[in-house]
Amino acid sequence: MRIRASVAVVTGALALTALAVPAAQAAEGPGAASVARSVVADSVKTPTDETHGDTAISNVVVNGGKDVVLGTTTKKTFTVSFTAKDNSGIKWAQAILWHGPDFEHLDGGAVADSSDGRAACTKVNATTSTCKSTFTVKADVDLIDSLAGGWKVWAIAQGTDGNYVQKDNVKGFRLQRLSKLTVNASPEPVKKGKTITVTGALTRASWNTGKYTGYVGQPVKLQFKKKGASAYTTVKTINTTTGGALKTTVKASVDGTYRYAFAGTTTTPAVNATGDYVDVQ
Repeated sequence: MRIRASVAVVTGALALTALAVPAAQAAEGPGAASVARSVVADSVKTPTDETHGDTAISNVVVNGGKDVVLGTTTKKTFTVSFTAKDNSGIKWAQAILWHGPDFEHLDGGAVADSSDGRAACTKVNATTSTCKSTFTVKADVDLIDSLAGGWKVWAIAQGTDGNYVQKDNVKGFRLQRLSKLTVNASPEPVKKGKTITVTGALTRASWNTGKYTGYVGQPVKLQFKKKGASAYTTVKTINTTTGGALKTTVKASVDGTYRYAFAGTTTTPAVNATGDYVDVQ
């Protein structure tokens, strides 16, 4: 019996090219030790998910259900947890992360930090175990900008009776480029009825250059919170221009705080600027 394990991986880090791993013997209890430890050309095409027997994987959670967000030099450690079940009990399990248009055209991947790449599984009862893998990503070493966005979790679990389940995509999650947003309202103070100019900039981490670069053509809300109020209201929405720049005008009416608010995209998280208070006289 053979378990198919063709997946893009490198030990403990994200690959910047497509990778592949040879198939392993289920009867021999294939482990992460058999996983390829170096970058290989994109030459392996994989079939669909495989199941033999009653083994099942469920309740997959990545990073506590939150997006994985990295700046230019961020080192991020996060977990992937899941439940594995087999009527004979669970012998071992493993999770691998991958990125690409589909499993046949991978352009990045990662195996867990453990020495053999396997998940740490804790027995809940005779049939069920909770399993967890820890992954560490270094933005300035492991990532390029094209890897931002949707990622998926490949997972496998084997029962003590040799049954197994292998899934190419048991969970999706997002790996994102950290965003920053600024605001400046002027003049301060301002006479009532006069024009206030509100500027700012939306930038995000570039893993290619190690710098923050402007996020162009993105809708950003200008919001205002009247003095004494507890919440902001949206005044208008404008788009970022060259360098992520923002600029608009409003009429001064009452004292309060202005900020810009960005809703986020698949590759870039939402962010609010720290408000700038304006005294209207």
